[in-house]
Amino acid sequence: MRLATFERDYWQIDSGEELSRQHPDTFWVPPLDQRRGLKRGDAAKLLFHIEAYENDGSVGVRSERMWVLVAERVGDTYIGILDNQPACLERSDRVYLCFGAEVPFRAEHVLDIGHPPPEYVAWQLGQPPDRVWPRDYWRDSAEAEPGAAPDTAM
Repeated sequence: MRLATFERDYWQIDSGEELSRQHPDTFWVPPLDQRRGLKRGDAAKLLFHIEAYENDGSVGVRSERMWVLVAERVGDTYIGILDNQPACLERSDRVYLCFGAEVPFRAEHVLDIGHPPPEYVAWQLGQPPDRVWPRDYWRDSAEAEPGAAPDTAM
């Protein structure tokens, strides 16, 4: 499944693993086995970089750490439901990234892990997402991913 890119989506998610490698004394991420073992309803904090208009009308990149609730897993990719409204974006039908949007990510992107109250998880995951990420199962290389299907064993 493809991940978001600036070129196609105007936003992308940074690698927590890479940030931790670059700044080992100040940037902690959970152990890999925990990041690979996320289950439906777990929360993952991700670092989003978002292209947005500045006050002068130019386009700049804003960074925001936001939470997603894990909804499903497709191969090595999680689908999370964004649990924040990006501060740098006004909610609009023309903007994908909003509270309730599906967000694809991988274990390498996870900055922190949380466990929200079960009743909140049931509410958030019990409704249809506000934006649905394409399930075309294509990789960035435009090669089909044979046999890819949602992991229902979560």
